[in-house]
Amino acid sequence: MARNTLSRSLHDLGLSAWFGGTLANAVALNAAAGEAGSDAATGRVANAGWDRWTPVNAAAIGAHLIGSVGQLRANKQRVAAQQGVAGMSTLKTLLTAAALGATAYSRVLGQKISSAENPPSKRGTKPSRRTKALAPDVAAAQQQLDTLQWVIPALTGAIVAISSYAGEQQRPSEVAQGISASTPTA
Repeated sequence: MARNTLSRSLHDLGLSAWFGGTLANAVALNAAAGEAGSDAATGRVANAGWDRWTPVNAAAIGAHLIGSVGQLRANKQRVAAQQGVAGMSTLKTLLTAAALGATAYSRVLGQKISSAENPPSKRGTKPSRRTKALAPDVAAAQQQLDTLQWVIPALTGAIVAISSYAGEQQRPSEVAQGISASTPTA
C-alpha cells in the first residue's frame, strides 16, 4: 500500500509540475521577457528563464514516469480485469508519449536558440525582424516553440484530466461494477 501511495505521489507531483511550470512559462515568462527593454534583452531573459526551468522540468518528468510505472505495476490486475481501465491506461500512455516527444523537441529547439547567443526576440518565442533577417533558422525555431509552448500544457492537461478519471475508476463500487461487467455470464 505504501509503495502505491509513493507511486501516486510521484506521478501526481511530477505531472503537476510538468503541466504547471510549462504553462506558467508560456503565459508569464515569455510575455514578461518581452518587457525587458530591447529585443536583445528579451532573448536573453527568455533563454535564461527556460534554461533554468529545464532541469526542474526534467526532474518532474522523471518523477511522473517513475510514479506511472509504479502505479501500473500496482494496478496490473485491475487493468486486466476491470472494464475500461486498459483503454484509459493506453490513452494515458499515448498522451504521455506525445507530451514527452513535444517536450524533447522543444528542448532541441531551445538549445538551438540558446546556442545562438541570445538572439533578439519580440517576446520569448516571437522572433524579431533582425533575427528573421540574420538567423532565419533560429527565427524558425522560435516560431515552432511559439506553438509547442501551448501543445505541451494541452497534452499534460489532458493527462491530468484522464488521471482524475482513473482515480474515479479506483473507487470500490466502480471496481466491482467494472469487473462484473467484463466477466462473462454463463
